[in-house]
Amino acid sequence: MNTQSTTNGKSKARSNGHRHARIEARPLSKGQPAPKLLGVLPIARLIPQDIHSVMDYVDGLTVASGMLFDDNAAACTASIALGASAVATALMTDYRLSAMKLIPIRTHEVIDHVWGLSCIAAPFVFGYWKKAPRVAMTHVMTGAMTIVTSLLTDYRAYKARR
Repeated sequence: MNTQSTTNGKSKARSNGHRHARIEARPLSKGQPAPKLLGVLPIARLIPQDIHSVMDYVDGLTVASGMLFDDNAAACTASIALGASAVATALMTDYRLSAMKLIPIRTHEVIDHVWGLSCIAAPFVFGYWKKAPRVAMTHVMTGAMTIVTSLLTDYRAYKARR
């Protein structure tokens, strides 16, 4: 809605021609904005939480799909464990696309970082980085992207918005 200054210094609302003059933007994320990273780092939180929640499921399924690429036992086991843990965490986090809102969103942010590091470390810890390179690369890249997107996500609790 546009405003126009009057002669006495006050502003009055000017209609934009619509029948309902007051139209507000509806952002994906509502509530308190996420604080600065670690309280000091001025990283812009550009990714809305709703987009991040979809990415959590995609990341889990991407890592779990590693069991289809190779028949290495360690790679298959790591793929299933990492994928299942990501999807289970997403299903229990306090955001719109979850089944149960048990995990607070701040805890989910920490879990994202730990999960990303686990994906990066798994091929080297379990020794399948040479035997199953496609699975290893999928895990490392997905883990790295999870950490980056977690750093850039504007986390806001779903329960607090109601």
